[in-house]
Amino acid sequence: MLRVLAVDDEKPALEELLYLLRSDSRIRSAEGATDATEALRRITRALDAGPDGADAIDVVFLDIHMAGLTGLDVARLLAGFARPPLIVFVTAHEGFAVQAFDLKAVDYVLKPVRRERLAEAVRRVRDLVVTAREARQPEPAGPVPYAAALPVAHQAPPETIGSAEQIPVELGGVTRFVPIDDITYVEAQGDYARLHTDDGSHLVRIPLSTLEERWASRGFVRIHRSHLVALARIDELRLDAGTTTVRVGAAELAVSRRHARQLRELLMFPRNSKGTGGTPTARG
Repeated sequence: MLRVLAVDDEKPALEELLYLLRSDSRIRSAEGATDATEALRRITRALDAGPDGADAIDVVFLDIHMAGLTGLDVARLLAGFARPPLIVFVTAHEGFAVQAFDLKAVDYVLKPVRRERLAEAVRRVRDLVVTAREARQPEPAGPVPYAAALPVAHQAPPETIGSAEQIPVELGGVTRFVPIDDITYVEAQGDYARLHTDDGSHLVRIPLSTLEERWASRGFVRIHRSHLVALARIDELRLDAGTTTVRVGAAELAVSRRHARQLRELLMFPRNSKGTGGTPTARG
């Protein structure tokens, strides 16, 4: 069973989170802290006592926006410890997900917290802790990405990044299926990718290189190390003083030198493949 510390400087939010955690049968104990300083004090005491001590903490459910040190600051400090507890971020803001997972968070739960979504985060933490114990190894030396700690048979195969026509994206515990034809371009964000559509954007835990390989037949081409673009959605190609850019809706994206020639050829002499539409306007 898990030993939990929840951290949030808004008392009602903290009380609600603790109520939900304590109602989960997989939680042995759940204590709260209302600021980062108090949280760090408790975590330090737990680390000094060791994994079997009375004050041990398996996981910290951590808010991001707090007075003084933020949750991200706390996570960075914990990364300096030899055996820190796992971290699950609980926040009202989607925009910090990339930073959170770069800090090896196990999960990223959006407020308002839904019981079902929190239960999924608890399951992920429990899988990590149980896997480590069954292997007769110490608890992870640092927070480990969820899939990396699961047995191979339980990891999602690469083919499950989406069907031929849609890709699943998760927001606040709700899974939506975004039609690939609605995606105008994709932006790399570390080991993640942000899918841009006319209506907004969605963050998925898939490297840009994987999407490039899978969606080449659908007319997506790499134009830069950070961008993958749907050829049919390019509205304008611009050549200016040796630099190349494309306009995709309201976005203007740089084209790297290594990709510029191939892109111009694809746009000026489109092949008969799915996703390649009419020739965009070229301006110099």
